[in-house]
Amino acid sequence: MVTLSRVQIGIVGKPNAGKSTFFAAATLKDVKISPTPFTTIDPNIGIGYVRIDDCPCRSIRCNPRSYSVVEGVCYAPVELIDVAGLVPGAWQGRGLGNQFLDHLRRAPVLIHVVDASGSTDEEGRLVKPGTHDPVKDVEFLEREVDLWIASIIRKDWDKVVRFVEFSKKDIVEVLSERLAGLGIGRVQVEKTLESSDLLKKPPSKWGEEDFYKFSSTARSLSKPIVIAANKIDLPEGEEGYKRLKETYSHKLIIPTSAEAELALRRAAAKGLVKYKPGDGTFELVGEATPQQKVVLEKIADLLKKWGSTGVTRALNAAVFDALQYVAVYPVEDERRMSDKQGNVLPDLLLVPKTYTARDVAYAIHTDLGERFVTAIDARSGRRLASDEQVTHGLVLKIVAR
Repeated sequence: MVTLSRVQIGIVGKPNAGKSTFFAAATLKDVKISPTPFTTIDPNIGIGYVRIDDCPCRSIRCNPRSYSVVEGVCYAPVELIDVAGLVPGAWQGRGLGNQFLDHLRRAPVLIHVVDASGSTDEEGRLVKPGTHDPVKDVEFLEREVDLWIASIIRKDWDKVVRFVEFSKKDIVEVLSERLAGLGIGRVQVEKTLESSDLLKKPPSKWGEEDFYKFSSTARSLSKPIVIAANKIDLPEGEEGYKRLKETYSHKLIIPTSAEAELALRRAAAKGLVKYKPGDGTFELVGEATPQQKVVLEKIADLLKKWGSTGVTRALNAAVFDALQYVAVYPVEDERRMSDKQGNVLPDLLLVPKTYTARDVAYAIHTDLGERFVTAIDARSGRRLASDEQVTHGLVLKIVAR
């Protein structure tokens, strides 16, 4: 069985924006949900699922082990990290800021749950819906993360200057070592320095603006952010979503109702409705009380208007759009599309679309990568060139020595 580590997604936002509800809806894991700021103190970690509608399991009867299949739809597991809410000044340790940010070090992508209804202020306190601008929440959170990265870079900066200017050490190498713990690699550091016009500027000449520009660019390259415009079920939420779209036309913004998804997931678990995460409809199959019927009718209207609750769509946007990953199905027997035990399409891997078959082999196990000879597209029988990138939905046979 393949043991490739799961993609990690950080769930971020200010207190009381709906982060923990989003997390609970995505994982069905019991977490403390309350209108009180700092309800989440220790991070909640659980498994959510991205949805793959065009998977091979639609036409092949499979025996999944590392993923799930429901009525021909594949659900691939991802690890979600719901951390303490951010408040202004978090990068300096205000609130639970430093704890919060440390928990996000390894997550390559973030979902920012924003209260699109404007019913909570910048501190997460309840206010009249529509009175707080959700655009400000996006600005503040990105600034806090950027300042946090800048504070890590600036620590012992004199030492960095000596390394680079007196010891003739490469600035790219020094910064790569310093930022490795944030998941920022050498290629990203090089791109950041180039984009920030800092590649040829001596480190001793860097000013406050340079540190911030570098950090902001590094964050956008290494930790892309998907915005879940939450509370879309409220009239003010729809207005807030429109404002976010108008202001940030270049960002991934998903209209979301975490409460609606959580209600549907719980109703499905109790046998009240038939519903798959990410569906645009559900079917009432159990006996509902009058109160439950009212709630379900409102959710049905919401699904009709927006196409989904947005929770699964936000997870998909994080993995397939922001990170640009693809799903690959490794097999040992390309004719039967199975492993040695005869399990058909037993595993599903989420990997960067830039990966080659050799990269996939290394991701499965270093030994397999070192013994790599070639790879075969199991569905077409075609051999893949050594530098050919894998594609979404590829059933892959790796040939090793």
